[in-house]
Amino acid sequence: MASVRLHDRSTIEVEVHGDGPVVLLPVDPVPLEGPKAEAMRAWGADPALGRSLIDGLRDRFRIVAADYEGHVMAHPKPDTLTPANAAADLLAIADAAGAGRFAYYGYSWLGLLGQQLALRTDRLSALVMGGYPPVGGPYAAMLAVTRAAHTASLAAVRNPPTPTETVPGDWSTVSVVTTVDQTRQFVTLYEALRDFDDRAAQPSLTCPRLCVVGSADTMEYAEPWGGVTVDIAGPVTRDRDGLTALGWDVAVLDGLDHMQAMLAPAVLPVLRPWLEAHL
Repeated sequence: MASVRLHDRSTIEVEVHGDGPVVLLPVDPVPLEGPKAEAMRAWGADPALGRSLIDGLRDRFRIVAADYEGHVMAHPKPDTLTPANAAADLLAIADAAGAGRFAYYGYSWLGLLGQQLALRTDRLSALVMGGYPPVGGPYAAMLAVTRAAHTASLAAVRNPPTPTETVPGDWSTVSVVTTVDQTRQFVTLYEALRDFDDRAAQPSLTCPRLCVVGSADTMEYAEPWGGVTVDIAGPVTRDRDGLTALGWDVAVLDGLDHMQAMLAPAVLPVLRPWLEAHL
């Protein structure tokens, strides 16, 4: 295990497992336990997802794992979580593991960061974007959602919400538990991407690349959360041939939503053979 200093001078722990071609995974290698783990299971998430992905790949690849999402929540970067700084952080993690060239797999906003990383370095041997379309991404919708979350976190400081029962799967029942700095950093990220033209960026991507989405990955947010639809599957399923023409391999996981398509039993049967074929 190594400690790596990131762009804001905070440090993150990095673990390395296995041997072979290097794959960087921005995941938590330590399974969660207790009430937080039970809450994740209630929402369909896997509190041991990072460990499951590592264990599913470590016999064939050298896995560099760092919990970047957990890190930014513990050490918020309200004014500096930009695509360029996040890419620099990921490169610092790779450097700590002695990885000159490496593949990258990230999911959701961490998948988005993978494309931003690929646009800023020639060190990627392969890119896998999970849970976020490489072309036609919902940047405006995510900016609306993150702004709404930030507004709610500011309101919660002034008037702490009365605790209510949370119904798994129903975002309207969720009380704000994130801090102002935690929500602000994602506003910063999506504001920086507001004018990003993901289609125009495609000729700059040269490494092998794969997009993985669930066919049912469309999220409706009620008015308190921005009143928008975040459509992950649509841009991929509607223009699959176009993505292929741009150099992407595409895997659509039938019937799976955003939470389901990130689980190891769903993604590993696609991710592992694709990496074996391209590394």
